[in-house]
Amino acid sequence: MAPRRPPELYRAPFPLYTVRLHPRRALAITAGGGGAAKTGIRNGVHFLQLEQIGGQLSASLLHCHDTETRATMTMALAGDVIAAGQDNSCHILRFTLQEPEGPGTAGRDGGGDKGVRRRRGPGGGAPGDTQGRPREVRVESLHRVRTDTSADALQKAVRFSSDGALLATGGADGFLRLWEFPSMKKMLEFKAHDGEIEDIALGPDNKVVTAGRDFQCCVWQQDQLVTGLRWHENLPGIPDKAYRYQACRFGAVEDSAGALRLYTVQVPHKRERRPPPCYLTKWDGKNFLPLLTRPCGSEVISCLSISDSGTFLGLGTVTGSVAIHIAFSLQRLYYVKEAHGIVVTDVAFVPESQPGRELLGGHEAALLSVAVDSRCKLHLLPTRRTSWGCLLLLLPLGK
Repeated sequence: MAPRRPPELYRAPFPLYTVRLHPRRALAITAGGGGAAKTGIRNGVHFLQLEQIGGQLSASLLHCHDTETRATMTMALAGDVIAAGQDNSCHILRFTLQEPEGPGTAGRDGGGDKGVRRRRGPGGGAPGDTQGRPREVRVESLHRVRTDTSADALQKAVRFSSDGALLATGGADGFLRLWEFPSMKKMLEFKAHDGEIEDIALGPDNKVVTAGRDFQCCVWQQDQLVTGLRWHENLPGIPDKAYRYQACRFGAVEDSAGALRLYTVQVPHKRERRPPPCYLTKWDGKNFLPLLTRPCGSEVISCLSISDSGTFLGLGTVTGSVAIHIAFSLQRLYYVKEAHGIVVTDVAFVPESQPGRELLGGHEAALLSVAVDSRCKLHLLPTRRTSWGCLLLLLPLGK
């Protein structure tokens, strides 16, 4: 018995490219666009309130922040601050949420935006009851800095440090740029890759990991190369340039406070009639030696996310499928083929904070996925004590 088709939480009026969830609020932030200047399709950042209604996780639109002609392709979140990658720049936005004050506030979102989606299902508040009314969201622009200087400039990756004091950006020009936050003073800029930077991970001791389209995944201390990762050195028969690094993320180690693992995704460099598998690799977070590598299916991986505790890995594919793997063995626990009709652009786990756990409704984990089909979908993983054994038996590993 395979997982049922994932429910659709939200449908935007434009393609979605990124999603983040607030760790302390029941709030999801999605963003994207359709190139308004050429297509007429609006671009924006949408704020969604998450809540349990009738035993199901539901989303309602709180606010639409118009980004004019700029589609948001990448996004990082630090508290109530968003770093949004738009074209060749990074836009820093701060948002505030205000609770409704009393009767007459229902339906207002603080910005006069249209298209607020009402909640479906039971739970609407009685007249004068603020419990069922949407909160107000206000957004202000703090900074805008140029983060890519190439001819076809595009910021492709952005990441905050764990303490929020540092922001890292990378793009089509191959330069890694480090910014002091919140001043957005540029601290460092150097050529990290010959070609585009696909992903960035900020780790312990101010180390930065970058994945590039030049077949390299590098660990940096400031602008000094610490080491280059070699995921296949113990896998004979795989040529050096048969695969490239698509994604990199640090994750916590369950039941080991302060410890970190690095996870990377490797995808085939060339498309073939019989596609070879993609691979997941787990690395020691201190010495960056590979600990485990496993295939994760022949669908090309497009995005990666790690749950707060480091227990689960979420994957999206270019063919619209979504999977959840367990971190200790990299084995697949959940898989829905073509959950979206087109490339999955981002995935994000519901936080494991108290507000996040209240949204899970008894499930072990929840993953949100967004795609170019404009949809945000929900993927629920049953609790381990009831269903993991069945899932492990019924869901084959990627070949």
